Amino acid sequence: MSDPEPPAEEAGTSAEEAGTSAEEAGTSAEEAGTSAEEADEKPLSFLQVVGSGISAAFGVQSSHNRERDFARGKPWHFIAVGIGLTILFVVMVIVVVNLVLSKVS
Repeated sequence: MSDPEPPAEEAGTSAEEAGTSAEEAGTSAEEAGTSAEEADEKPLSFLQVVGSGISAAFGVQSSHNRERDFARGKPWHFIAVGIGLTILFVVMVIVVVNLVLSKVS
């Protein structure tokens, strides 16, 4: 009353059909991912670039943010922020040294 297992060829056909339906499901998942990817392709904000620059300077940036920066960031933005942060750091060191030297003299 129960049918015996189908021959290998028929089993392969049903597996292919299942694979096709899985691919169709993957397509719908990709379509759903496309809208999420569109949101991810938005350029980084100024604060995100500065935050990434500060995190990179201290060496504490997460791998998730690093991947986001490489995917969505523009190199010139990071170069400009890096130069700006370096200048700010040098100016702060000069100010602190001058303050300390003025207290010692």
